[in-house]
Amino acid sequence: MVFALVALGLTAGAMTGAADVGRSRALADVRSRSENAATLALAVLRGELEKQRAVPLILARDPDVRRALVGSDRRALDEKFDAIAAETRSSVIYLLDRDGVAIAASNWDEPQSFVGSDYAFRDYYRQAMVHGTAEQFALGTVSRRPGLYISRRIDGADGPLGVIVVKVEFNRVEADWTALGGQAYVTDARGVVLLSTVESWRFDVERPLAPEAAADIRRSLQFGAAPLEPLRISHDGGLVSAAGLRGRFVEATEVVPTTDWTLDVLLPADRAIRSAQTSLQIAAALVLMPGLGAAALVMRRRRRAQARLVAAARIKAELEQRVAERTAELAGANARLMEEIAERGRAQERLSDAREELAKANRLATLGQVTAGVAHEINQPLAAIRTYAENARAFLKRDDPTPADGALGKIVALTERIGAITDTLRGFARRGDGTTEPTALADAIVGALMILDAPLRQAGIRPSLTAVPPDLKVMARRVELEQVLVNLMRNAIEALSASAAPAGGDNPAAPLAVGVRVEGERVVVAIADRGPGLTEPEVAALFTPFRTSKPKGLGLGLVICHDIVARFGGTLTAACRPGEGCVFTIVLQRASQP
Repeated sequence: MVFALVALGLTAGAMTGAADVGRSRALADVRSRSENAATLALAVLRGELEKQRAVPLILARDPDVRRALVGSDRRALDEKFDAIAAETRSSVIYLLDRDGVAIAASNWDEPQSFVGSDYAFRDYYRQAMVHGTAEQFALGTVSRRPGLYISRRIDGADGPLGVIVVKVEFNRVEADWTALGGQAYVTDARGVVLLSTVESWRFDVERPLAPEAAADIRRSLQFGAAPLEPLRISHDGGLVSAAGLRGRFVEATEVVPTTDWTLDVLLPADRAIRSAQTSLQIAAALVLMPGLGAAALVMRRRRRAQARLVAAARIKAELEQRVAERTAELAGANARLMEEIAERGRAQERLSDAREELAKANRLATLGQVTAGVAHEINQPLAAIRTYAENARAFLKRDDPTPADGALGKIVALTERIGAITDTLRGFARRGDGTTEPTALADAIVGALMILDAPLRQAGIRPSLTAVPPDLKVMARRVELEQVLVNLMRNAIEALSASAAPAGGDNPAAPLAVGVRVEGERVVVAIADRGPGLTEPEVAALFTPFRTSKPKGLGLGLVICHDIVARFGGTLTAACRPGEGCVFTIVLQRASQP
């Protein structure tokens, strides 16, 4: 129970720690991506602003514009504005006289034409007349569409002649922001949302406005009849939640240069947090990374390294025909290549360690399954030891040493039996050193049978074992070879226990047989059972990870056994027939005789 509680505590701690680490990593990653997205969104916005600011600057010097202000034909100027607006993707270009009345516009032929409208009340007109240039973001009084009005005064010999105005709408910019995968919005110095990928946020405010400021905005009709409601965004632990949007976000803020605007980008974080937490929790539960993922990573890096080797060779051949100035590039490419090769070697070492840890975890799982039987086997000699000890004490009290000595001798024999059991289990749980060596096959089979003694007794199975010469050795590692034998025999025991027929049955052959034969430089170990057998599709999937026919199995035991035998330089195969049982055949290299 103490072990179970400690294990439960460690598991809970590992899961909690993995969740915390996963959340931190995910937040850092999303924060980095949000900063990059904000930088990109800012670049898109600045590019549009700088392009549109150049339009009134150029048109203010256009002779046609100046002639229109002094009374010449304005129809040609309307058509010219229309062509320029289409080319620059401006919403509207229009010319105001010194009184603020539009005398030419790119939308002259539309029902909502600006020609003849009085815009003297607009700040962009009044500020331009005073300061020469002005910019104002406002809601169009005619089109009812928001945009940025960029204006420039046109001066004549006797003073101001008028104002050229370009209205910019940011639909394309907002569409580009949407492609970043999150939400973005721009606020002015008062906190009013001017641009947003969320249409319902437009003209909301980040913070409540003073009554005087709100009244001034409504009086100027800058944002029409917008209610200027608060933008419901809350911050909690580095995450942002917003009304109308599902989930939580990471926020990145950029100041828009040359304006009083602020750009905010929100990238979703919930999915990244869940993904990182799930990944780390699975890794903590399994102790190691999935073998297939590591193998795929190694193969991918190998292909990339080979591709770089080919590219480097081609570049080197071309550089031999060129000037010596290119040699520095080749040296840099070679340095990067060597670093990647070294990284691949380190990844291979980590993969080897991960495989060893997975094998150890499998052995520990096997030990857990046989623990109940082993405890029963140990409890029997312990009860006998107590009886013999009480008898010995009684004989000593009666001053009868001979039977007391006999009882003590039996106690010694029973303790040796317990020691043999625990030594076998302790050796089975140890991790190997990773190198193969001549290993006595008989010792490995005896050790595996000792570990499985209790399950065999409980299942009523008496295995048949071919006599193995004590000097027959194979190239392997004792602990891992025992692990393979235990896994295969334990699978046979479970198959026999699940079979409807009794272990003995009417067939005189043993229900579980372990056969050994020598074939030249190879040693063949066959483990056969008379269980229910498997179908051809089940046999084909035996050595596929996470494919199992057991209700509570993980589908990793046979994969690990196959991998262990392959590292020994041998093979593990299976042959099964439904209703006739299975035969698992291990072929190992025979150790050379001294």
